[in-house]
Amino acid sequence: MILEKLTPKETVAELDRFIIGQDAAKRAVAVALRNRWRRQQLSPELREEVVPKNIIMIGPTGVGKTEIARRLARFTGSPFLKVEASKFTEVGYVGRDVESIIRDLLDAGIQLVRAERVAEVAVRAERAAEDRLLDLLVVSSSSVADTALEERRRALKRPLRDGLLEENEIELEVAEDRMPTVEMFTPQGMESMGINLKDMFGGLMDRKARKRMTVAEARRVLLLEEEEKLIDRAQVEGEAINRVEESGIVFLDEIDKICSREDAGGRGPDVSREGVQRDLLPIVEGTHVNTRYGVVRTDHVLFIAAGAFHVSRPADLIPEMQGRFPIRVELQSLGAEEFERILTEPENSLIRQYTELLATENLELRFSDEAVKTIASMAAEINEAAENIGARRLHTVLERLLEELSFSAPDRAGEVVEVSEEMVQERLGDLIGDRDLARYIL
Repeated sequence: MILEKLTPKETVAELDRFIIGQDAAKRAVAVALRNRWRRQQLSPELREEVVPKNIIMIGPTGVGKTEIARRLARFTGSPFLKVEASKFTEVGYVGRDVESIIRDLLDAGIQLVRAERVAEVAVRAERAAEDRLLDLLVVSSSSVADTALEERRRALKRPLRDGLLEENEIELEVAEDRMPTVEMFTPQGMESMGINLKDMFGGLMDRKARKRMTVAEARRVLLLEEEEKLIDRAQVEGEAINRVEESGIVFLDEIDKICSREDAGGRGPDVSREGVQRDLLPIVEGTHVNTRYGVVRTDHVLFIAAGAFHVSRPADLIPEMQGRFPIRVELQSLGAEEFERILTEPENSLIRQYTELLATENLELRFSDEAVKTIASMAAEINEAAENIGARRLHTVLERLLEELSFSAPDRAGEVVEVSEEMVQERLGDLIGDRDLARYIL
């Protein structure tokens, strides 16, 4: 279900559960989401005229640009795709063509809708798979011709549900998928359309073979087969196309890498960068893209572009592209105070992640408040002295800090380990003092 009826305040509150700070960016995406719902309330004639207000996020790496867009898509049930703008090439050059963005977005949409349908039919599929397993077990275990099959089924049903027969072997007829997916190159560029000969020729290509496998393996095969029977593939594809068109989100990272700087004078790689922008423009403006599942309109797909813009600026984009990204938000660099909050406040905070991971080894890990502050300040200090990679620095610092403990955890089951300020200084103090070494290790 797409939760587009969330108010902007509720959307920001949801994002606050996972992302620290960056209020301006959160408000911008919250309004963009609400505008989608508002558009649906308009008359059909006016609805077609209202286009998304695409967003450019400006800020260094590791400050939450991608995470904001990803979380937004996740809790609204929207198809989401992240792509690097610098990976695409102008038409006529070897590389990916920009229309593959929409094809990949549709693939993501189909996976999303299919997962929802699987959840809806899960109970029915499990029961059907169980019935087929019982039939196979009865056949494989009945050596006497006049054995009462129904009685035998009832006798095996409880052990099967309790997992007592998982290692038993049975013979199952499975399809042999011998037909490969053939890639074809489109006129727009070297881009695979993913034509599947099996889809084209249907049952003519199906071959069956009997294979011996355990009950556990057969259960997985049969469950997939029953899910396929209960799910209407055409309906899934149609729903996915509709969801992509109405609520798809494309995150265009590294948009600054395809900017043409004013001082370039139309020479060198800047010419190709401008060509990529012009190829992207029709998709952002709204066009029809042919896919293996049908035609997809991009008029109402929300595009969120992001870049550091260290050596360029949004004004260096071609004018037409600038016009299609009317909302600009700047994300702030993160310091020690934000790092401390990132370590502890979000529902999936890094401290909680490491604590839960080591709890699987029956080892209790605790962090003192002083240790958290020290870790945060060290990470901020390293970012200032070396390359600023934002909150990602916390991962490298914590991995280095807990490296020995993670290695020896299986041998320390039942222990309680407290990470103190002294432990942090002991493990990381020397590295922090040696800036050159810290640049390579942290």
